[in-house]
Amino acid sequence: MDGGQARRTPKADFDPDALETFLREHFGEGAMALERISGGQSNPAYFVGFGDRRMVLRKKPAGPILPGAHAIDREFRVLQALGPTDVPVPQPILFHDGDEPLGTPFYLMERLDGRVFHDCSLPGLSREERRGIYLGMAEAMAKLHAARPDEIGLGDYGKPGNYFERQIGRWTKQLKASSSERIAALDVVADWLPRNMPADDGRVSIAHGDFRLGNLLFHPDRPEVIGILDWELSTLGHPLADLGFCSITWHSSPREYGGILGLDLDALGIPSQREFLDHYFAHAVPTAPLQRFHLVFSLFRFAVIFVGIADRARAGNAAGADAAEVGPLAGRFAARAVEIIEGARPW
Repeated sequence: MDGGQARRTPKADFDPDALETFLREHFGEGAMALERISGGQSNPAYFVGFGDRRMVLRKKPAGPILPGAHAIDREFRVLQALGPTDVPVPQPILFHDGDEPLGTPFYLMERLDGRVFHDCSLPGLSREERRGIYLGMAEAMAKLHAARPDEIGLGDYGKPGNYFERQIGRWTKQLKASSSERIAALDVVADWLPRNMPADDGRVSIAHGDFRLGNLLFHPDRPEVIGILDWELSTLGHPLADLGFCSITWHSSPREYGGILGLDLDALGIPSQREFLDHYFAHAVPTAPLQRFHLVFSLFRFAVIFVGIADRARAGNAAGADAAEVGPLAGRFAARAVEIIEGARPW
């Protein structure tokens, strides 16, 4: 894609000419190429080529958003902190605050060459490759949770302790602020969670907040994660929050955001949830076991995220083109959570 084509792209939610001027001011002369990255419902992302630089741009979505959402500055900060560690992340390049010239704050990071898998059944791979991808995902998560926030400048990245209590409050508040039609199952889960919350064990780690297969970049040839992507929801938290969220894959069907529920996992070579958890714990800093609460909490939180996507779709400023279609998934994930609460679904 040449510079002229990039400037005429109808998919950009900003003026590409303004970006090109900005890049010239910071990097000198060069030809710009711009391509919007498909997929995702959070902060819009673009491949940006400028001279010999290959970058990714992430920005806040245009239009009104909920207070505290789409914290681009936090994404950039966590990438800066994790860059020198063994946690696989793209290297950050530049952060720009303020609404000019693109209409919202944005940042640039390096573009890595690798594979992203949005279909958790991993079509086209061998049984051995599928197993390796899932085990590589567990190992990358363990590396993240082993990073000590206070040792990498992230000791104030969030409030330490009482993570689940604060998160339940946050997502319940966001649910109540939504303009979407009420979902009865979500209200049931919101009531159950605070009454069934485990005692705080004091573990504090960087919680990614959206740790799943589709947010990982794998090596082109090996089942090794080379980049953990999409840090919008990251904070100081508990490792079991990420582990529970990642486990949703085993509790959602292929039609529900690409899960694997109902598939023949043995034939595919995909580890069971138990095997995945065991592999994580074998590589992780010792922590408490995953409980039913953690999975219910993760399903609730994911459902509220989809409520927000539906709100943005109605407002016309959702990042993903399929936002109107995935919005109804809020009710499905709420129903999954109720099934686990009632014992109708093993966890």
